[in-house]
Amino acid sequence: MTNDKTRFRHQSLQDRKSVQSLLKAITKGIAKGNLEFRDEEGEITLHPEGLLNLKVTARREGSRDRLDIQVSWHSEEAVGSDGKLVVNGKE
Repeated sequence: MTNDKTRFRHQSLQDRKSVQSLLKAITKGIAKGNLEFRDEEGEITLHPEGLLNLKVTARREGSRDRLDIQVSWHSEEAVGSDGKLVVNGKE
């Protein structure tokens, strides 16, 4: 099993229309099974497949509202080359 960690993070101020456009691009990428994220700091390509875990959190704290959307899945690469576990129990 590999323990590769690659991380991409981007933060910026956007208007609603720009955020909507980015979310549409993300949904198209999920549908195609290929998500590419890139900015001047770095890049990452993800391949969503199988069952996806969706977590949505919305909250209001005073005058600040927040929406967190998290989508995760296990990729074939993380499981191994063929994803099979073989155990030999012979004595």
